[in-house]
Amino acid sequence: MNKNLQTVLIGCAVAVAASAATVSIMQPRTINPAIEDTQLADTRSNGNVWKVANHPGVENDFTKAAESTINGVVSIKSFAAPRASQGRQGYVDPFFEFFFGSPYGQQQQPRQQQQEQQQQPLGLGSGVIISEDGYIVTNNHVVDGADRLEITLNDNRTFNATVIGTDPTTDLALIKIEAKNLPVIPFGDSDALKVGEWVLAVGNPFGFTSTVTTGIVSAKARSISSATNSRRMGIESYIQTDAAVNPGNSGGALVNLAGELVGINTAIYSQTGNYAGYSFAIPTSIVTKIMSDIKQYGTVQRAVLGITYRELTPELKKENDITAVNDGLLVEEVVDRSAAMNAGIRKGDVIIALNDVATHNGALLMEQINRFRPGDKVKITFVRANQKQSVETTLFNNQGSTGLVQAANIMNLGCAFKKLSDDTKKELKVSYGVQVTGIKDGKFKDAGIKDGFVILDINNARVNSAEDVEKVYNSIMKTDEYDKVMFITGIYPTGRKMYYAVDLAD
Repeated sequence: MNKNLQTVLIGCAVAVAASAATVSIMQPRTINPAIEDTQLADTRSNGNVWKVANHPGVENDFTKAAESTINGVVSIKSFAAPRASQGRQGYVDPFFEFFFGSPYGQQQQPRQQQQEQQQQPLGLGSGVIISEDGYIVTNNHVVDGADRLEITLNDNRTFNATVIGTDPTTDLALIKIEAKNLPVIPFGDSDALKVGEWVLAVGNPFGFTSTVTTGIVSAKARSISSATNSRRMGIESYIQTDAAVNPGNSGGALVNLAGELVGINTAIYSQTGNYAGYSFAIPTSIVTKIMSDIKQYGTVQRAVLGITYRELTPELKKENDITAVNDGLLVEEVVDRSAAMNAGIRKGDVIIALNDVATHNGALLMEQINRFRPGDKVKITFVRANQKQSVETTLFNNQGSTGLVQAANIMNLGCAFKKLSDDTKKELKVSYGVQVTGIKDGKFKDAGIKDGFVILDINNARVNSAEDVEKVYNSIMKTDEYDKVMFITGIYPTGRKMYYAVDLAD
């Protein structure tokens, strides 16, 4: 054989062999799903041994999860009479304006056009079917202020919904439609979610039905009030994701690749109200408990630990001579008649775990507390004088007891309210007010209020109708304050001015 030809053939053989080796390295092996390390000798690197990992293919087929969940997400349209709608459009909470736009992605209609319509669209949102007989979970801000809710299923059937209960504190609501054999999205374990895991957001952004977007879990136990300098919400432990969520997605599903519900999409980090990178969902660990309470008791049975705290920082560690831990919650005050006081927690203690779940920050503590009802027992792990300790205590409600809280109902006041006539105003020399009538057993009678009493203001807010009284009552009952009191100023027909404090606590 020609020597030059022999050289060429040898060179080709080496090239083929090298190509084969390259194919062997780059082709992932799927027989064994475990990661397998392969040692390769590179003669060009002086015989050094390099490790190359053969990874299994990443599961990124979202079709099954999408197909199994889109039928379980509904579109919610809310409608209200012009008076209710004007009230909502006239004032926009800065917190919701930051996350949802102003007002909720809709433009205000001219006053004349509003008056011409008996009932006008208030907003759009989404909801998740959680039972075959028609129970649906959504956000409170989706249904708040609505006179009528119209639900559209993925098969285009429409129903009117009844509000079973709401919890403004966590921005959750439970509504129901009269239907059977509905598709249900099963609840998943939000605690098992991992940062970096794929998730899908399913909802109806901008009115487009059955929209699915994908992303990953960007963070867990995320507090958003500190990032936006806005008011604190009832929960500070959101699932943060980069799945695109827009107005109309509120109340929709966040699901894992198994098609399980792991969160309810709630907020968008945005200054325009449209998607700008991150969105937030309430984890199902909280949703499950809130929905169960509303369905069973009509209101949320909220447990309270009874402390104020600051998240531990290097400066606080140095200032308080704390060396045993690097993070936790530094107790600043212990509330009287609280679970924390009953447990012997003191100012200066650092709470580091609740029921053996680490509380690195306030968001994690609030997430754990929101899982419990008054009367439940928990173990608090804390550090005092750089010594780790644990104590078991019973959680209380915000009245310092373990009793069940009744759903807020203005009928508990035990009376009716009558608008003042012009003649009565003239006689009493007042320009506004509402008169108490038909008093019977209830909060007003317990406080000493009698028939004929004219209420002028409640908690420094003027009242001129039964609707005004109800608005103040609902505002008081929606707060998580320890004291729920109506401070009432008024006058009797005799001209005697009186002041009453009406305790609304159960």
